[in-house]
Amino acid sequence: MRNLVRELRSGRGLSQGQLADALGVSRQTINAIETERYTPSLPLALELARYFKTSVEEIFDVDGDKARA
Repeated sequence: MRNLVRELRSGRGLSQGQLADALGVSRQTINAIETERYTPSLPLALELARYFKTSVEEIFDVDGDKARA
């Protein structure tokens, strides 16, 4: 599923490891989400939205309409 996790993370100057630590997941999980190999659970998607102070819909494109920045 297309998402803006990489853009949001790098825009804040965070490493994958730093974001993973903040969310209580592994760096590999963040990498898999960013490379679209893993769709996060609803609780993790909500945590990402809360962390970045945005909505799940702004981060994840379930319809495939958003172009990557």
